[in-house]
Amino acid sequence: MTLQAIHHFVQGQRFAGSSARQQDVFNPATGAVTGQVALGNAADVQAAVAAAQAAFPAWADMPPIRRARVLFKFLELLNRHRDDLARMITAEHGKVFTDAQGEVNRGIEIVEFACGAPQLLKTAFTDQVSTGIDNWTLRQPLGVVAGITPFNFPVMVPMWMFPVALACGNSFILKPSPIDPSPSLFMADLLKEAGLPDGVFNVIQGDKEVVDALLTHPQVQGLSFVGSTPIANYIYETGAHHGKRVQALGGAKNHMVVMPDADLDQAVDALIGSAYGSAGERCMAISVAVLVGDVAERIMPKLVERTRTLKVLNGTNLSAEMGPIVTAAALARITGYIEQGQQEGAKMLVDGRGFDGKQAGEGCDKGFWLGGTLFDHVKPNMRIYKEEIFGPVLSCVRVKDFGEAVNLINAHEFGNGVSCFTRDGNVAREFSRRIQVGMVGINVPIPVPMAWHGFGGWKRSLFGDMHAYGEEGVRFYTRQKSIMQRWPESIGKGAEFAMPTSK
Repeated sequence: MTLQAIHHFVQGQRFAGSSARQQDVFNPATGAVTGQVALGNAADVQAAVAAAQAAFPAWADMPPIRRARVLFKFLELLNRHRDDLARMITAEHGKVFTDAQGEVNRGIEIVEFACGAPQLLKTAFTDQVSTGIDNWTLRQPLGVVAGITPFNFPVMVPMWMFPVALACGNSFILKPSPIDPSPSLFMADLLKEAGLPDGVFNVIQGDKEVVDALLTHPQVQGLSFVGSTPIANYIYETGAHHGKRVQALGGAKNHMVVMPDADLDQAVDALIGSAYGSAGERCMAISVAVLVGDVAERIMPKLVERTRTLKVLNGTNLSAEMGPIVTAAALARITGYIEQGQQEGAKMLVDGRGFDGKQAGEGCDKGFWLGGTLFDHVKPNMRIYKEEIFGPVLSCVRVKDFGEAVNLINAHEFGNGVSCFTRDGNVAREFSRRIQVGMVGINVPIPVPMAWHGFGGWKRSLFGDMHAYGEEGVRFYTRQKSIMQRWPESIGKGAEFAMPTSK
């Protein structure tokens, strides 16, 4: 069988690059190799940066309304091909098709937001800020910017970045995950079809060699990253050291507090969907249930039953609730955490390690399969509580009251997302105000902000000052310039040596 060759995209066309290195691309459901992706090098990055730098001046000078028209055409093409993108995600990532469709739709919402570039780039003007002087601001693009994106959202997370960057007048280089690289090239093709000038959007496939080349290249002005906290820290420190603007979104350990007055059936639905959806491989997954008071005794039988009866199937099966783990290495890492949890004394109620891939569908016996796993009596000193597992493992922690729940969450090093299920408005208000987490849901298990609000956590879940997309995304991809102006007729005679003040 001839394997699909997955290359780079530079200057408006597919580009094989100068590196001979490659990496296999798998279908996680079957374990079969479906393609080989090129792993670029510094020379390939240089080619992409040169193309982006050459295309930048004309694109930046283009009126925002004309840039928006290109994005409107791209939006039209995305809507036409949304299921094609979803099928690519399922084939290379493994998530179920309906979940992949949801990912594409959330990415499309960012494009819809970015189409408002003329409004988003409006700034302030003050007439007569001093006698005969006017003052106004501009927001101007940075230049060549780059995005380094993870495997778990190969469409949505890049769209957190490049639509806003392009709308602001930047040129863009995308470095997607080599695990599921095909959607990046398909989006590049659609942008070209939409009329985006060659060189404004480029894709370099690769690994750390490409990342380091982008981090150190003097013409890359800004860089966005989504991934694990250790790498986010490295990206932020290295990029800042080389004078770049950086936003690096890191890991998470998201809690869901279930108060005694919560609707338990709704809470169970929320926990099952948010813990096991996308096989737990998302930074907003709920991986810790904080059960307050007597909730544990009432909710655990329901959680056990639902976890045991999860529909773990090939993602192409529309009945599937959960698909495979993305790679064999990820599967080994997750099962290692499950073993660690047992050794540390957590009570295992459902063990997903016994799942047989043959149950998932024809040809799935060699896929990367794991069922849902459920632990009770998890303690804050256990690794399965402290560390991000990034898999279908739900840990239940029992606390006596609301205050203990808040203190538990606030003590954690991560502060990405959190949820509280309650019927009490005062509890909801106090939780929202007191919790030290960037994205909060009240009876909403996965509170991913809409396109115009912006995404980002607190503490070691975010390195940098500005969140992704929304108005903060516009600020990240632009520099503010302040201009003060007066004309000769209003200038008094004589040099002024004192600090200028309003007169």
